[in-house]
Amino acid sequence: MMKSQSPAPRLGGHILVDQLVAHGVQHVFCVPGESYLAVLDGLHDVAINVTVCRQEGGAAMMADAHGKLTGQPGICIVTRAPGASNAMAGIHIAHQDSTPLIMFVGQIGRGMRERDAFQEMDYRAVFGTQAKWATEIDQIERIPEIVSRAFHIATSGRPGPVVIALPEDMLTEYASVADAPHYQLVETSPTQAQLTQLGEQLAQAKQPIAILGGSRWNAQAVEQFGDFAKRYQLPVTVQFRRQMLFPTNHPNFVGDLGLGSNPALIQYIRDADLVLLVGGRMSEIASQSYTLLDIPVPKQNLVHVHPDSAELNRVYRANLAINVSPIAFADAVMHVKPSRTPAWAAAGQALRDSNLNWRDPSRIQHPGALQMGQVMSYLESHLPEDAILCNGAGNYATWLHRFHQFKHFGTQLAPTSGSMGYGLPASVGAKRIYPDRTVICFAGDGCFMMHGQEFATAVQYQLPIVVILIDNGMYGTIRMHQERHYPARISGTALNNPDFAAYAEAFGGHGERVETTEQFAPAFERALASGKPAIVHCLIDPETISPTTTLAKIRQQALASKA
Repeated sequence: MMKSQSPAPRLGGHILVDQLVAHGVQHVFCVPGESYLAVLDGLHDVAINVTVCRQEGGAAMMADAHGKLTGQPGICIVTRAPGASNAMAGIHIAHQDSTPLIMFVGQIGRGMRERDAFQEMDYRAVFGTQAKWATEIDQIERIPEIVSRAFHIATSGRPGPVVIALPEDMLTEYASVADAPHYQLVETSPTQAQLTQLGEQLAQAKQPIAILGGSRWNAQAVEQFGDFAKRYQLPVTVQFRRQMLFPTNHPNFVGDLGLGSNPALIQYIRDADLVLLVGGRMSEIASQSYTLLDIPVPKQNLVHVHPDSAELNRVYRANLAINVSPIAFADAVMHVKPSRTPAWAAAGQALRDSNLNWRDPSRIQHPGALQMGQVMSYLESHLPEDAILCNGAGNYATWLHRFHQFKHFGTQLAPTSGSMGYGLPASVGAKRIYPDRTVICFAGDGCFMMHGQEFATAVQYQLPIVVILIDNGMYGTIRMHQERHYPARISGTALNNPDFAAYAEAFGGHGERVETTEQFAPAFERALASGKPAIVHCLIDPETISPTTTLAKIRQQALASKA
């Protein structure tokens, strides 16, 4: 019997790249560094799209966007300590948002450890609390093993980030080693007893609601759960920045559960007798600072569906805990049929009517010549349904979250972690993955400047994203809270901004300046028609701090309460 021939010896950096190919990677986001030149050399000869970014935080956020849109681990590669430190914001987003992501970090040579060498860092210690797994590859022969493990860890249970350090000298060694096979996602299914119990609890309920969140969804699961909700006439809400998990035009959609939610929705959940929580963790924002469900035992019957057993009964004791992914659950409940006519249809319809009224932008009037309600009405009538909407953090995002109609999975990129600066790199990552789809970045003036340099990346790769930049000359969210707690004492929140239209043109993009409602539509259309990355610089009245109030009103209320 002839023995199989051993693979030819390969450079460590090339072995690593070959593992990415074996696991189906098509995109890598990076900032180059001398610590991993052998990996860059390996990328030269494979069919992987490499996006060179301007800052490691942007690269990690682009990888996070990839993970959110595809369900496959986003890949970023960064250099030693300063580069890895820059990327921490993206790792934190992937951790809190349950996004599969793998970050490879160049590392000092193994013989220099613990001497405080140039850019030395202990990656296990630094990233250990933020990553699902942080490790270092000491032996070249173990590259296939460790990379395979990384893909499985990043995608299993509650997905999240993995950080792998790559010693520079290890990457330049040679070894004869076989590639690992493509990773296999492990799925489980609910038992028949669990499905029967779910059906019984729904049959007994008088005011149930489903709350959708988390990751490990896909377009088919969203459609299947929509069919299930329709059969049961079940009201459905989505958690903070998870709006693409249920169509806003579905007859059972009753709004989103986040910051500034419809008060009628909040009250409905407080009064509910059954909560079906699918995929989410019901953390601080969705739970309205942990007030909607009692801890540890909610007064509502709680059915909690989550792919990670460690999250079940961690904070809230469930009446029924089902350890499966939303994909597997949505497929299974297709076969669950109502045992009686639901008794809550009228209450659900009243809540839906309230939501439609709450989300009507034509009702909104605020100070200033540029009316954001009318801007949102225009966008709703002109954007394609598969447009991808991206944003970071700030009060400006309220306009998008409250008034945009998310109708399809894969159309939203937003950090549940509340990380500023996310929108621009996310839009670059999205357009890199889906060049034929419209990609819009909503950004505030403070948020944009956190990663504004990635506009250069959009220009470099000819990615015609459109940035709607809402400028009120301040860190608006912080100023809002400042006025509530320390009224009329402005400190540390004012901004002096550039001409952002000129900024876009300086990079080789298209720029527009908008000061009135009438100027927005033609400016936006010119931006789209330019075929270039574009910034539509929208100047709004600083008093317009949200759709429902002004800075002056907040200040007056705060002063009155202190009188």
